[in-house]
Amino acid sequence: MTTFFTPHQVSRALGVSESTLKRWCDKGVLETVRTAGGHRRVAYEEIARFLRDSGHEMVRPELLGLPPAVGQGTTVRNRAVRQLAAALKTGDDAVAGRVVTDLYLSRQPIWQIGDEVVGPALSEIGHAWECGELAVFQERRGCEIAQRILYGLEQMLPEPPTASPKAIGGTFEGDPYRLATILCESVLREAGWHAQSFGSSIPEASFREAVRELRPRICWLSVSHVADGEKFVAELSDLHRAAQKVGTALVVGGRGFTEEFRRRCDYTVYCERLKDLRSFAETLQPPVTTS
Repeated sequence: MTTFFTPHQVSRALGVSESTLKRWCDKGVLETVRTAGGHRRVAYEEIARFLRDSGHEMVRPELLGLPPAVGQGTTVRNRAVRQLAAALKTGDDAVAGRVVTDLYLSRQPIWQIGDEVVGPALSEIGHAWECGELAVFQERRGCEIAQRILYGLEQMLPEPPTASPKAIGGTFEGDPYRLATILCESVLREAGWHAQSFGSSIPEASFREAVRELRPRICWLSVSHVADGEKFVAELSDLHRAAQKVGTALVVGGRGFTEEFRRRCDYTVYCERLKDLRSFAETLQPPVTTS
């Protein structure tokens, strides 16, 4: 749901006078909507767009519910990985949120944030848990924080154009990992698609039903865990056939989609990284500028 702010709130957060902000609104630099009483309101995603387009730094982001920023516009990705991993390990929501928000507002594309910051940070968390350096609750807590941050990031994205193509996706039944499919949804939404993640552990028959009913241009499947290899191969083949019948491209990726599965399974394209997903989407639909 879109959140709206008053010009007074936005001007204080940006560190400008309210009259300056109203001039920006009059000139269309910041788009506004009107309430039933005729008062101006600025949407959350419009503020994010303005910050990315203008390079203007937010002085008091906490007034808009954003984490206090440090080094906004200058955060480098290799440092961000260390900061994010440390924050996720200790359960520091504010710092973790700030790292990701800073990257986005400094014009980093979401595929790059996912591939080069969130992914490596979560890998570090998983490795620390496997080595006994983190308790189970710490690893799970870190994953939950990451999911909340990504949902918040998605709220900053503008609504795609009405005529944009559709994409759906998720994970098969028995695969509980949601982070990758959240990122897929955000990457496609940033590219201007009507993308909708169904979440995790979706029965294959339900996937087929969604493909037949919604007829998306892309159906993505994130594979992090496969409990029964033979069942997985058969179900993916069934889904691929259903997708072919309606002209849907079946895109598969994830650490669980091993080289063996890639040889045995039927699908349209394999994406090793979020960057690959973005690139493939652009072959089907010209890129839409949202930043």
